Amino acid sequence: MNKLTKSSLLILFYGLGLLNLSSCEPAKTQSTKTEAPFIWNAANIYFLLTDRFYNGNKENDNIIPRNENAAKLRGFMGGDIKGITEKIKEGYFQDLGINAIWFTPIVEQIHGSVDEGTGETYPFHGYWAKDWTKIDPNFGTKEDLAELVKVAHDNGIRIILDVVINHTGPVTDQDPVWDNNWVRTEPQCTYDSYENFVNCTLVENLPDVLTGSDENVEIPTPLVEKWTKEGRLEKEQKELDEFFARTGYPRAPRFYIIKWLTDYIREFGVDGFRVDTVKHTEESVWGDLHKEAIAAFKDWKKANPDKVLDDNDFYMVGEVYGYNIGNGRNFMNGDKEVDYFDEGFNTLISFGLKWEANEKSYEEVFASYDSILNNELKGKGVVNYVSSHDDGHPFDKMREKPFKAANFLFLAPGSAQVYYGDETNRSLDIEGTVGDATLRSFMNWDEIEKNSERNGFKTKDVLSHWQKLGKFKSLHPVVGIGRHQMITEAPYVFSRSIKSDKYSDQVVVGLDLPKGKKDISVAKVFEDGQKVKDFYSGTTATVKGGKVTIDTPNNIVLFEAI
Repeated sequence: MNKLTKSSLLILFYGLGLLNLSSCEPAKTQSTKTEAPFIWNAANIYFLLTDRFYNGNKENDNIIPRNENAAKLRGFMGGDIKGITEKIKEGYFQDLGINAIWFTPIVEQIHGSVDEGTGETYPFHGYWAKDWTKIDPNFGTKEDLAELVKVAHDNGIRIILDVVINHTGPVTDQDPVWDNNWVRTEPQCTYDSYENFVNCTLVENLPDVLTGSDENVEIPTPLVEKWTKEGRLEKEQKELDEFFARTGYPRAPRFYIIKWLTDYIREFGVDGFRVDTVKHTEESVWGDLHKEAIAAFKDWKKANPDKVLDDNDFYMVGEVYGYNIGNGRNFMNGDKEVDYFDEGFNTLISFGLKWEANEKSYEEVFASYDSILNNELKGKGVVNYVSSHDDGHPFDKMREKPFKAANFLFLAPGSAQVYYGDETNRSLDIEGTVGDATLRSFMNWDEIEKNSERNGFKTKDVLSHWQKLGKFKSLHPVVGIGRHQMITEAPYVFSRSIKSDKYSDQVVVGLDLPKGKKDISVAKVFEDGQKVKDFYSGTTATVKGGKVTIDTPNNIVLFEAI
């Protein structure tokens, strides 16, 4: 399945910024709708902590014991790669309209722990690398990753690996510090200038990789010793020699790690990287990573023509902490202005929606995002979110507005990042936790099964709402990349439209509507006589006098042409 089709070729125009959406007139037609391609700038991305989502293989839970004296939600809990695969097979992501999955890093983590005063903290989160060349055995094997990518692709889902370049894991008794021509252990960042964002350690005891160095260095001593014990030093040395001979890069620390990371693309065909701590590394590093990632993805496609999903290039989304869509192309990193989009990033995570959803109306947010994406950010994109793994101030932390959260997330122009459990009202306030651990409880599968209630909302009712909006957006990427136009202010009704030789579609959405019978103006989009369907309720109707009259028990409509 998934051979190249005419509609899938449309993706190339989006990926290269060749479709001029700002010039697309609102589509007012009954016949120009075309099959929707997959478009990264309108993707529904599901973000999960590998260890906290689903345990698909209990036999790997304690291959490396890492729970002794763990503080609450600071040890390993058993989630793994097989667990993600199992949920794809069950259709969980498909029912939610998810077309890309991003999960926390799966490379081998440090074996020790860090005492943060309330108990031990272990690297369940994946951001404390020990060996980039190996998958952590508590998460699974390379065979597990190969199966995950295949099953995901067979179901039209792309895989995004979370990657870290700028630091190793903390130093412990089991995890010695790397050579001083590889990492610095001081000074600690003070965040008052570009220099003090980049050439320093993020926090105490988090060795910072010398990504700005061009000095030729040997394999770090801890890896030489580790690979010797594992009987693979010669193999790894040979592969590195071939990489540096082919590319001509100096044997500098950043290029070793870039080689190790892009191996996952070339071997498994992963579709994208989510890049961690972007602003804490020289921006040119990301251009180097992007160049090698593009080459690796082309190599994989050439070697696996029957597995190619589409003509998209490799995808990179960056975490520039504090970036907001309102920043446009340029971000002030300390005292230096940087355009990270120029360094290989298709999109950046936007940290603004969680605030704006509390402070602004739907129209204020949607109109503003539409304008920026079609002007300052033309050809680029943003990934919006309402909660995440390390944001202590999410939208609706107490989970009192789960329907509004879904409305803002899926209907705001751009891509949507669903953090695991957003769709099931998973608690973000766990008693007895410290810091970001409270955001990282195990996925609440039991609450779905029991249809539990939180703050007056039944879990399955919340999930159903998220599923309907997610599926609607996945079927109509126009929601994420089309031109926004308010139709009526009260009740609030808007359209998203694209009219192009390559892809045309139009939808009408109404929010905060009266329940029961309602008249919805659609005159700016659908012509009289056009049959439309409310995707939310499944009710169909015919446009008369520029309006659709519909009787549903919901306060939302999602109109599509039929």
